Amino acid sequence: MKKMNFLINGQGVFIFSNNIYKSCVLYFYNEDKSNGLKIKFTKNNVKVIRISTVKWLKDKNNDKGLIHSKGAYYWFSVDSQNQRLYAGIGEVRLENVIYKYNLKHDDKLFLESLTLIEFSKKSTFIKLIKDPVTTNIPLLVKDKDDLSMNDIASGMFLPSANLSIMSQKLYNCISGKKFILDDDDFPDFSKAIEYSINTDGLWCCETLKKKSTEFNKDKPNILETYLRITIGENSGESPGIPYVMEIWPSQHYSPIHSHSNANAIIRVLHGKINVDLYPYLCHDKDGVKPFATKEFNKDDITWISPTLNQTHKLTNIEKDSYITIQCYMYDIEDIIHYDFFDYINIKGKINKYEPDSDMDFIKFKNLMKEEWDNRSF
Repeated sequence: MKKMNFLINGQGVFIFSNNIYKSCVLYFYNEDKSNGLKIKFTKNNVKVIRISTVKWLKDKNNDKGLIHSKGAYYWFSVDSQNQRLYAGIGEVRLENVIYKYNLKHDDKLFLESLTLIEFSKKSTFIKLIKDPVTTNIPLLVKDKDDLSMNDIASGMFLPSANLSIMSQKLYNCISGKKFILDDDDFPDFSKAIEYSINTDGLWCCETLKKKSTEFNKDKPNILETYLRITIGENSGESPGIPYVMEIWPSQHYSPIHSHSNANAIIRVLHGKINVDLYPYLCHDKDGVKPFATKEFNKDDITWISPTLNQTHKLTNIEKDSYITIQCYMYDIEDIIHYDFFDYINIKGKINKYEPDSDMDFIKFKNLMKEEWDNRSF
């Protein structure tokens, strides 16, 4: 057995993977191991036993445990303050819960006594998080000057102050009122981009054609393309250049992909995004279903952390392009930088995509001005 301690007694989330689909066992013990929880993941369920009483803490609705899905990972959450136990598959959030159990208020001291984690050598440790799963996690971010008491009470928005340190840095760079696409310098910028996309011979249109094999070398697909307009230089703290304006024309879409376990802040500059969120990046032919589909409109700001909102698919179902600013930065403790976005190809396999640049922002803006000024109508 492998051992580690909780970061805070009686609370936290243990995340692990397991490639042996028969069963795996975790133990959450008190200091002298006289009491605790025995947690067994099988192919049929998650079975939790209180060690001192041998009582089965049964969730009658739980009919899922280990699954035959490449890329799947698992977690177990202990919440002593609310006396709740959760288990899940994929991202650590309520949408992915497969087991839940509410203990009595009198069990608070028992849960707070849990200090030690032991787990089977069959399992691969991924991460230990100090905060347990409690509520649904909002996808939209709001600044303090825009937040109301109703916003906090409803849980519909994430205060920008609750972002990680790295995400706060990114948020503070792109959330201001002057960070807009159609500015005084070029009020027709978005129209010029749309014109360039829809006009043969112009830069956006021709570049998209050239990129039609970017995600599949053998089968060109113009709809699986987008433009990456980069701002600044790569300082070695992000997958690719940290600030990227992405342009997705009408009906274009991305493959299902993940984001290098990086932090990210995404702001919609123009149009509307439809996003399918996935519990993990699955690399087998049957894939995995999204746990949610969200729509983001102009000026909405959303976020990605190393453990949340990492895997998604973008689709533009609108008649015009959508344009975003995407900002990426590795976490403070991330010392092994993975400089690729992994994506699922048409065969259901994971491929690596190295984030590159189609053009620098200033050069692109000047080119769009030139094309717009020289338009034939």
